[in-house]
Amino acid sequence: MIGKDVLKNPVCYEDSEKTVNISVDDVNVKKQEEIRLKEKRCEEKKRKYIHNTVAYIGKSDSNYILNGDGIKTVLRFLTALIFNNDLISNRLQFFTDGHNSLNSAIINSFSWYENIGIILDWFHLEKKCKEQLSMAMNGRDVRNRLLEQLMPVLWCGMTEKSITLLKETEKGLIKNPKAMAKLIAYLKRNTPYIPCYALRKELGLCNSSAIGEKMNDLVVSDRQKHNGMSWSKQGSVALASITALKRNKEYKRWFEERNIDFKLAG
Repeated sequence: MIGKDVLKNPVCYEDSEKTVNISVDDVNVKKQEEIRLKEKRCEEKKRKYIHNTVAYIGKSDSNYILNGDGIKTVLRFLTALIFNNDLISNRLQFFTDGHNSLNSAIINSFSWYENIGIILDWFHLEKKCKEQLSMAMNGRDVRNRLLEQLMPVLWCGMTEKSITLLKETEKGLIKNPKAMAKLIAYLKRNTPYIPCYALRKELGLCNSSAIGEKMNDLVVSDRQKHNGMSWSKQGSVALASITALKRNKEYKRWFEERNIDFKLAG
């Protein structure tokens, strides 16, 4: 029965030697106030954020990092990078956090290219399930018992079975039906992007954007998210871009010639 359910999974398996792995994510940092008030207002203003979009592109032992002020900007950079590195004959395998806006932007930007795929990163899927069930269930023990049943099913890519499991959870164990409904909707929406992670692991294929998350930290978070720092949009993107230049080993040529190779490097 498990074998049949796994075979129903809609996500195909790529040839790793002919695949470019791409992790894309937004990194938020606190926005700097244009005018700082000397006196604190009675009503606290809602904290505003600005974001960088960071993409990690990996092919075999080579890689490159892109940074920009939004997903559309970075996807344009990505298109140029693919052509400049003669990668157009490869499969483009994207790893995302499951946000509908990000997946839609990728699909729209690469509608001209057939050989692409999107996979919901396992780390983000597991994190989402834990967060939503923490809000939905009556206590930690109840949540953990459900997770023990749910995660192995999702690891095998059996999304329909996981949704059924959540729907059949005893109502008396649920304290927040809206949180449960939100998780079910998330799984339904991302069904086309949830593979059989177990089989991918056996095939030696990537399941996670962990290295992309690490690049997010190195390019943005480590410098811009500590000690109460806040940033202007221009300053945040500029600093992150300089950091990306350094990670790509492009900074010397940029500072000396105002030009870059725009090539994947080991």
